[in-house]
Amino acid sequence: MLPYGRRFQDYFKATAKADTTSIRIGEPVKVTLDVKVMLYALKGANIKVIFPNIPDSANHIELVGRSQLDTTGSDENQKFWKQTVTFTSFDSGRWELPPMKFEVYSVTDGSYDSVYTDPIFIDVNTVAVDTTKAFKPIKPLRAVSINWLDYWFWILGSFLLITAIVLFLTMRNKKKAPKPVPVVPSQPPFERALEALGKLEKEQPWHTDVKGYYTQLTDVLRVYFEQQFNIPAMEQTTAELMDDIKPVTILNQQRNEIYSILSLADLAKFAKLQPTPQEHEESLRKARAVVEWTRAAAMHKTEQPATGTNS
Repeated sequence: MLPYGRRFQDYFKATAKADTTSIRIGEPVKVTLDVKVMLYALKGANIKVIFPNIPDSANHIELVGRSQLDTTGSDENQKFWKQTVTFTSFDSGRWELPPMKFEVYSVTDGSYDSVYTDPIFIDVNTVAVDTTKAFKPIKPLRAVSINWLDYWFWILGSFLLITAIVLFLTMRNKKKAPKPVPVVPSQPPFERALEALGKLEKEQPWHTDVKGYYTQLTDVLRVYFEQQFNIPAMEQTTAELMDDIKPVTILNQQRNEIYSILSLADLAKFAKLQPTPQEHEESLRKARAVVEWTRAAAMHKTEQPATGTNS
């Protein structure tokens, strides 16, 4: 469990340092965010550090961009995170970049702690103008010769549009026999779920889109729960879904695994958490295990013969 208050002095520190506090309008200010967590204070807890959600614009200060997280220097005793965030401003004056909140979160028991950085004041100055010099006259307009290459996009677009219209009219006048609709054999929900999980394992989308990966992974499980157990999982929060699986004994037996997948996915999708590569693969493995565990009951439900009396 993470300590509350100041039980361990400075076990969790966060600082924000600007490379300059005086700029001209539109110039960048690079703010370096440094976070340190001393692991001796956490007794082996599985922790995550959540960086602040910085708005695109606030208090005359605009967010330009941010670098990737750098964890250089981390070891078994302490962990470091470093990120550079770039700001600018287009309004002259003295503006405050307010304190930023950082949270350390325990995946083990859900507890957390938070710290704030000091505010940063940025002076934004206008461009100096020498009023002693005379204004220069406005230059006359200059004629530019027409270059047809400047209009190649419109010429090509017109040609393609005319071609498309001609092909459409030609195809509409030809009567074609309707093609037979192929019969797609029905597939049990657990087979569709395993097929979708196999596709995720092959494509490994977490390398390029972590949030998209966890969205696809949880959608596979939620669709499976809806189709196989008639639980409205796609419309429910994680907490609501965990309540609805209690009466379904075979799902409730996998309650811890399901909650582990959904809670980590919620953090990745909504709290901008960056799980480790091992956690990506472990979540996929757990999802496959949940489907495999419930497969026997699903097959029994599908193959159970109808009861009745023969006359």
